[in-house]
Amino acid sequence: MRDQRVDMRELLPQERRELLETTVVGLFRAALLMAEDDDFPLDRGFFDLGLTSLRLSELKGAIEAEFGCEIDTAVLFSRPTTEQLINYLADEVWTV
Repeated sequence: MRDQRVDMRELLPQERRELLETTVVGLFRAALLMAEDDDFPLDRGFFDLGLTSLRLSELKGAIEAEFGCEIDTAVLFSRPTTEQLINYLADEVWTV
């Protein structure tokens, strides 16, 4: 978890997306027991990566806690890759 909260709405769109990608990918890597330098495929489906519904739900909670937002569970199924989830968060949760 980040030490200092950042108001995502104050960031430029590219900065917001970079912070989201770094943080979300870090959470997914940790959940999948991957090393930081392991290649992480942003375009692979959550279940193709080896996540279970329970683990995905835990990750959803971790992302919500990290960024102080709420993610509808349906979003995880309508945007089933990490890249799609990051784009959703960047474009629809923190639009200015």
